[in-house]
Amino acid sequence: MRVWTTQLWILLAASLLAGCSALPSSTSSQANSSVAAQPSHCIGIIQAPAAGLKAISDPDLLQSALGQPDKGQLCMGQVFVATAPVKVYRVWDQSKSYTLYGRWWSFMRPEGPTEQYREANAICPNWSVLNQMSSCTLKVGSKIVVGPGQSADCGDGLVYPKSAVNQVYINNDSRNNVLWVENCDAGSNWPQ
Repeated sequence: MRVWTTQLWILLAASLLAGCSALPSSTSSQANSSVAAQPSHCIGIIQAPAAGLKAISDPDLLQSALGQPDKGQLCMGQVFVATAPVKVYRVWDQSKSYTLYGRWWSFMRPEGPTEQYREANAICPNWSVLNQMSSCTLKVGSKIVVGPGQSADCGDGLVYPKSAVNQVYINNDSRNNVLWVENCDAGSNWPQ
């Protein structure tokens, strides 16, 4: 009985090792082109809601969301298409009304204090005052990029490190009336 158990464990271990060695070759080319390589210098994992989004390939959109170290944006990402309305949140600058429909969003309701939120999302003070919060839903068919944040050098010695917090990149351009969100609320003072 002991010999059989040992042989079973050896067979199980060999199967697991063979499965792991075959994993990279079984990965589809679509997944390879839609997910940024997970560089060792990025932290965290890509997390999106289980419902309402489907992973797709769009290398150009992915590249537009990725940033170089100390420049902000995403460190790594995955492109998704909305298959159902998905709620997203944004903190923005009330004195610049066009920033309501900016490009950087979250699946989670933003919480203060402001400086803690800035650090978690690598948002330099000179990029936005962060005094207003709104929620919208993604339009069905819209493409987004999700991933953890890149570091940001804000100048004057203020540097935010890479972050494990996932951000949502939506390629909105309100100045040219290109919006991938709808059903937005008017916004409220933030933090509350």
